[in-house]
Amino acid sequence: MPDDSPGILKRLERWGTAAENASLVILLTTMIVLAVGQIVLRLFFNFGFVWTDELIKLIVLWIALIASVAAARNNRHLRIDVLSHFVPEKYARFPRIIVEAFAASMCAVLAWYSWQYLQLTLEFEDTVLVDVPAWIAYLVLPLSFALMAYRFLLTFIGEVMMMFGAANSAVDSE
Repeated sequence: MPDDSPGILKRLERWGTAAENASLVILLTTMIVLAVGQIVLRLFFNFGFVWTDELIKLIVLWIALIASVAAARNNRHLRIDVLSHFVPEKYARFPRIIVEAFAASMCAVLAWYSWQYLQLTLEFEDTVLVDVPAWIAYLVLPLSFALMAYRFLLTFIGEVMMMFGAANSAVDSE
């Protein structure tokens, strides 16, 4: 978030960051407690809950997607960047612009199709965890991909503005 952005945007960004971090901590703690609890129940009591393994898989999905949103927020997502090691910094911005635009568009496409998937789970009344509607478990898909698309789009716009700002300042200095 730029330093010159309005106070409400900074506050919303802080709240979003806190919500992402808190949800990651809660989900990871829940996953560990469930996994250890299931192991203890099976080893010592020859008993276990039927739904625990499926819930742990869903928690892993949620952690991966929320962590991806956080990585996109901090521009710390996984990227294969060979070109920037061989090209001067002033020319490396153009490939970054292309990559950010591509990432934003792919995340938007994934958000759209995961929304379509949610519609199908509603239509067919799919369930998970014995009898929980599947759309609740998979709601994280379109939300996280839409947030990632939004963040990549903001980064793309920032890179374009910096490229043209740098070009304009170079022209002004001449």
